[in-house]
Amino acid sequence: MRKFNVAVVGATGAVGEELFRVMEAYDFPVNNIVPLASAKSAGTTIEYKNKEYKVLELTETSFEENEVEIAFFSAGGSISAKFAKYAVEAGAVVIDNTSHFRMEPNIPLVVPEVNPEEIAKWKETGIIANPNCSTIQMVLSLKPLDELYGIKRVDVSTYQAVSGAGKAGMEELVKQMQAFFAFKLEESEKEAFAHQIALNVIPQIDVAQPNGFTKEEMKMVNETQKIMNKKMQIAATCVRVPVLRSHSESITVTFEDNVVVDVEKVREALNNFENVEVIDDLENKQYPMPIIATDTDITYVGRIRKDVYADNIVHYFNVADQVRVGAATNSVRIALKWIEMENNN
Repeated sequence: MRKFNVAVVGATGAVGEELFRVMEAYDFPVNNIVPLASAKSAGTTIEYKNKEYKVLELTETSFEENEVEIAFFSAGGSISAKFAKYAVEAGAVVIDNTSHFRMEPNIPLVVPEVNPEEIAKWKETGIIANPNCSTIQMVLSLKPLDELYGIKRVDVSTYQAVSGAGKAGMEELVKQMQAFFAFKLEESEKEAFAHQIALNVIPQIDVAQPNGFTKEEMKMVNETQKIMNKKMQIAATCVRVPVLRSHSESITVTFEDNVVVDVEKVREALNNFENVEVIDDLENKQYPMPIIATDTDITYVGRIRKDVYADNIVHYFNVADQVRVGAATNSVRIALKWIEMENNN
């Protein structure tokens, strides 16, 4: 099997570190690893398959000099905006984890289990965009339901872990909890989040938009429509919660007007879908939770129930590790599917 020179931009960040773990778990066909980061992180080392690699400073010539063939970008939108073109010019396919390219019409936005055919469009720009973390886990559950009944509308409230704000978010929660037990919580710093996150929930993620939604909420709307290739109605409320890792979502799906929901058929459709697993036994207190999803590559669905008033509405709860499913794992799955398609051409 052909092996590839793989660059990871943002190699020392939370998603970058997870990318190395996921590539190792999936036995990714690596010839050489090229860890790239800012000048501040250059010179440190990362470990991959018991071998150490020196982190290099990201420059305009990094990709050409290291003969990079696959470049994962997860260092922020401004970095992708500046440096992705140099990777493409060097002949690499760019798999971008940031929001910068997602809504570009000629750049595929891909969840491989949902719309793998879009990967073929990569040649237009050399770039494949990885969706927002909360969008990925939602569409993994929406796709089989749309195939089953036809979705008309989606209403979602998210419970997003602090790791969605990177290492700084996790550190802030931990420090605030330590401060709480030292009776000094009111003195704790608030840098990663606008408000105290320990023992609190914050009903705002990202900046306010003119329509009253936030940028994060509108990402879920616009990205879901692009991935599903369907202008379904979507409304999102995104909330930051004091959980270290794994996002949860409470989802209400309204199907076409003539549908009469059969909950068992819904369970079956979800459970049979790739990388989705149903945990749904309320009487025995079995349902998806962040502690179940963390460090896994599965999107878990439970609390599935038909609406009390309308036959065409179903409610459920959805949980996935957003650092893996919502970022690193989805990126690696895109790359593996890209390799498979290239080998078949």
